[in-house]
Amino acid sequence: MHETRQELDALQALLNDSFGRSSSHLHSIMEPQRRLGAERLAADMPSPATLNIATVTARGEPRVSAVDGHFIHARWYFSTMPESPKARQLAARPAISAAYTPRDGYGVFCHGRAVLLEGEEKQSLLEHLAVTYGTDPEDWGEVAGFRIDPEWMTGFAMTDEEMVEIEAHRAELAGES
Repeated sequence: MHETRQELDALQALLNDSFGRSSSHLHSIMEPQRRLGAERLAADMPSPATLNIATVTARGEPRVSAVDGHFIHARWYFSTMPESPKARQLAARPAISAAYTPRDGYGVFCHGRAVLLEGEEKQSLLEHLAVTYGTDPEDWGEVAGFRIDPEWMTGFAMTDEEMVEIEAHRAELAGES
């Protein structure tokens, strides 16, 4: 975990506010025992995590792609090449949605703004990437680093008991094939 107490408190406030502004449909799915709090959410995040991000083209068409997401200081960070479509789209239209869904019954979702990193913050991400991958990211070519400033975020996990039940049902269905 890379989060300070203050960052976790801010994340928890965001999670609470986001859930409070969510639809009745989401409320019906995310019963209290299924809602991820800030500490568990931050502790669960691997680095890297396959993060699916959605950007928007100039014609308003959505585009989804996957990036290596890094959850650091209660924010998602990722890199791409500056000439990539997603980098160009985010430069023109910084609205972004992101989803981390590593398995059935678990997901972290956010909507916000992508911020192109510069200076010390970019250098800090490059150092994190070098440690993570064991190679200098600048050897890959020019790197554009981004941070997602979330305006809405929620985390969901089925309980252990629910997952056992789901797996038993799947095994039963597989036995019927």
